[in-house]
Amino acid sequence: MNQSPTEKENIVASLYERLGGASAVDAAVDIFYRKMLADDRVSGYFDGTDMDRQIAKQKAFLTMAFGGPNKYTGKDMREGHKHLVARGLNSTHVDVVIEHLGTTLKELGVSAADIAEVAAIAEGARNDVLGR
Repeated sequence: MNQSPTEKENIVASLYERLGGASAVDAAVDIFYRKMLADDRVSGYFDGTDMDRQIAKQKAFLTMAFGGPNKYTGKDMREGHKHLVARGLNSTHVDVVIEHLGTTLKELGVSAADIAEVAAIAEGARNDVLGR
């Protein structure tokens, strides 16, 4: 269905599009994991993790979560983090994730409003990630 220019202008860009699409998500995830692996508060949770695979899964997940093409085939948040909760993952660790996500996006020039939207998405997953 073709839309008139006025109708096209009224369509709000998805968060994924506002962030810059695939290349922006790729850059953000790469920077984010460098921060996570350098942070003693959370780096131990990645011991033994195939980081190339983890990064690819995270890129697919965030693309979907931000309104981009859904190519995520991984586990849901509760199942995917169950083994980490058993190792002590708690709400403080989720705070660290949100902190590093926010600083990463700020470094990439993302608007405060879009960073807040990303934080709200991450916050919305907290209970599932922690198995609550």
